[in-house]
Amino acid sequence: MNHIETPRPRILPPLDPDFLPPALVSRAMRTLTEPDGAPLIFGLERANGEISRYETRILPESHPLFHRSLPFAERTLKFLLWQRGAFRVYVGGAPAIGEYLREQYRMGGTREFDAHFMGEQVYQRPFEIIPCRPSEVPPALEFGRNLGRHLDGCRIGFDLGASDRKVSAVIDGEVVYSEEVIWEPKKHADPAYHYREILTALRTAASKLPRVDAIGGSSAGIYVNNRPMVASLFRAVPPEQYEHIRTLFLRLEQEMGAPLEVINDGDVTALAGSMSIEDNGILGIALGSSLAAGYVNPEGQITGWLNELAFAPVDYQPGAPEEEWSKDFGCGATYFSQQCVFRLAPQAGITLPEGVTDAEKLKAAQSYLEAGHAGAEKIWQTMGVYLGYSLAHFAAFYDIRHLLILGRCTSGRGGNLLLEGARAVLQAEFPELLNQITLHLPDEKIRRVGQAVAAASLPALEKSPSLQ
Repeated sequence: MNHIETPRPRILPPLDPDFLPPALVSRAMRTLTEPDGAPLIFGLERANGEISRYETRILPESHPLFHRSLPFAERTLKFLLWQRGAFRVYVGGAPAIGEYLREQYRMGGTREFDAHFMGEQVYQRPFEIIPCRPSEVPPALEFGRNLGRHLDGCRIGFDLGASDRKVSAVIDGEVVYSEEVIWEPKKHADPAYHYREILTALRTAASKLPRVDAIGGSSAGIYVNNRPMVASLFRAVPPEQYEHIRTLFLRLEQEMGAPLEVINDGDVTALAGSMSIEDNGILGIALGSSLAAGYVNPEGQITGWLNELAFAPVDYQPGAPEEEWSKDFGCGATYFSQQCVFRLAPQAGITLPEGVTDAEKLKAAQSYLEAGHAGAEKIWQTMGVYLGYSLAHFAAFYDIRHLLILGRCTSGRGGNLLLEGARAVLQAEFPELLNQITLHLPDEKIRRVGQAVAAASLPALEKSPSLQ
């Protein structure tokens, strides 16, 4: 995206000198539009009639550099779609902007993947872009949910991962039983397998409790009203049988006879952090096999946003690496995950073993880092610079007081290098954010409310039960 004249980063990633941070592009656009900018307002409509609004400014159509506004608007919308979700987007601004975006996000357009994913897969209706005047964009209508923080009674918390499923029995906030079972959900096409495995876990935990008052769970994927709309765990299930997956947790709730809530694992992680830190406005990001994210707003609510930052653009350079699924460039998954480690390893002079699992490849890279290998240090330093600039970009879309980073890529020395790099960028480029956002790695205080307890705390009870 070299259409906007952007100053080079003051701190360059050691292994990626062409990195073009969106935060600097946005700052350059703000400078261009200060004297004579025009409003651009997005209204993103998703399930249950909810609408998010986002306002920025672009160059007016009459401006000789108006063409620079087109890619800026497209990248902004791309971020908003994967942050908040939408099947209908109102574009309030210059007609040329709305038509450009409609062309990009149509079937057969450059962003066909995003349009199909948001429309048919997530919200099960056609995706559409509606160009309009700024005054015609509907007002925001957000239904933040006060999920979680309910520790009363006998509860079950579960977490469904790609390689194991965890379940805990919790009484008044204390874990009395926990187990972790290896499974391979991605290899099973039969929806009955998934129902049976999860039900077995719930029944095991229930057997350790005098009764079951509530059940809460976390899982990777996009969930709308307890329905998994898209989830990698169920990728082997054929489309003609996927409706059995969409009703999976509704049927489990009936079977167990207790209220059940399941949400994205990133949101549960952010909730656990919020409960531990005892503050809100938390963005949690997990750097693992991909990038997962979750958010608790300043009011302590789960927003219902998608927070799928793995697909959100974090690098605008034209030669940025391609994300393997969407085929878009410069997306979060290739910058904040083991994919980034593998991508940068050859430039760092590191040859990773072949014919092993990705987890083993990451461990091999981390062993170089722990041994003080200069190239390995540059990998994590590069990711730290990415993190600093991206945090400044995220702060334009989220109200953030705390950033919690976790995941396999943050273990050992890696986590501290990430924080050091991010703080250096904020100090050099965005010093105002240093006083607004606290960066955290998980410590004992944060770990005291784990994923299982946070998940178990999701449903509220009509009456507070007592064991007496």
